[in-house]
Amino acid sequence: MLRLLPRLLIGALGAFAIFGALRIWIDPTLPAVTLGLSPVGGLGLASLRADVGGFFGGMGAFALAAAIRDDRRLVTVPLVLVSLALTGRLITAGVEGLAPEMVLPMVVEAALATLFAFGRRTLGAR
Repeated sequence: MLRLLPRLLIGALGAFAIFGALRIWIDPTLPAVTLGLSPVGGLGLASLRADVGGFFGGMGAFALAAAIRDDRRLVTVPLVLVSLALTGRLITAGVEGLAPEMVLPMVVEAALATLFAFGRRTLGAR
């Protein structure tokens, strides 16, 4: 059972990220507002779908594939993506100061990075 737990966790995170990508691709306005973004015109909507939706879709697809295949190498992609996102937030906090609304996304990204690192360490080696 302990061997299955990391796979289930990584798989659930992957499915959740894919669901987030689908939400953004279908109607990017609500997730954009939630993330503090403003879709301006066709380019803004396309950028949200491509950049934000692509980020979540890629992260989710690789996490789900890692869980299904029990392959630790595939967890590297979501681990790097979420770590880069957290790095961007830390840079913003350092340069602009830490606003209260920035804390929760940083905590979530740190937790995701930790979980993906755990998956990278514990999933099967192929």
